[in-house]
Amino acid sequence: MRYNRLGNTGLFVSELCFGTMTFGGGEGIWGHIGSLQQQDSERLIGRSLDAGINFIDTADVYAHGVSETITGRALKNLKVKREDVIIATKVFSEMAAGPNARGASRAHIMDGVKASLKRLQLDYIDLYQIHGFDPATPMEETVRALETLVSQGFVRYIGVSNWMAWQIMKGLGIADRLGFSRFASLQAYYTIAGRDLEREIIPLLKSEGVGLMVWSPLAGGLLSGKYGRDRSGEEGSRRVVFDFPPVDLERAYPVIDRMRAIADERGCSVARIALAWLLHQPQVSSIIIGAKRPEQLDDNIAAIDIVLSAEELATLDEVSQLPLEYPAWMLARQGEVRARQLAEAKH
Repeated sequence: MRYNRLGNTGLFVSELCFGTMTFGGGEGIWGHIGSLQQQDSERLIGRSLDAGINFIDTADVYAHGVSETITGRALKNLKVKREDVIIATKVFSEMAAGPNARGASRAHIMDGVKASLKRLQLDYIDLYQIHGFDPATPMEETVRALETLVSQGFVRYIGVSNWMAWQIMKGLGIADRLGFSRFASLQAYYTIAGRDLEREIIPLLKSEGVGLMVWSPLAGGLLSGKYGRDRSGEEGSRRVVFDFPPVDLERAYPVIDRMRAIADERGCSVARIALAWLLHQPQVSSIIIGAKRPEQLDDNIAAIDIVLSAEELATLDEVSQLPLEYPAWMLARQGEVRARQLAEAKH
């Protein structure tokens, strides 16, 4: 297991992060995603820690708080030293019926962190993330609330999830202007079959020193090897009952075909190749993996041992390449001469 800096911070996190969305179950989507209870959840957390994973991600909304509760109990039952594990959780989603029980307002953030700390049985949260963008709350209010949590010691690092490039940049600008803590990370969807992040967001993260945590690296199971042009997955499987995240299948199927060929040559699963491709992407700080079964977790962890060749990477990049959209095609045309100058210049 390798350990990467989280963005521009001094915090090192494992290249794989264990995600707890499969814990708790309940009504709605949570029952479809997973319904692991305490004993099975502890087994998976213990297995992850034994493999060198020091990073665990959860959220208050996962199974409406049950996931955080199970995670907190597991850390206690497994006698995990607090300093040996990095705990990340999130706030934003609706947690009660009242009009202020959602969003990124100061009120909801302050209430949310107290509730999460109680469920997790912790004194502080390592990484506290705003789970989505709130159009009803001025961004400065959100940034000020997060700084309050940092200054009070309840939170050590802050991040966001599922934000657009301009939103991240605006938040960073507010933090810089006020001398507040900057976003350490973005948690976002990114796969070889969904490279949209590369248009605007990844260049921004690179420019501003923000880390990237990848959620759903197998596109909700689509890249697990169970699906393809002639494969629809097992009855009752995650992608069959909960078709998310959305993927352009006509673009995804050639990618899956190419990964399957590489996987067959190496004698491993398609899932390992999909995860290995992400591990080769320089902006990725950590990939969140979740599991319902120990063997599924073991297979995902084994992806850290896959080193793709330059030829394999080039093949996968070619088949999964995004089509250029404006202004990218115009920038490429106008910048061609200067790019050539840079390539020819002595460094």
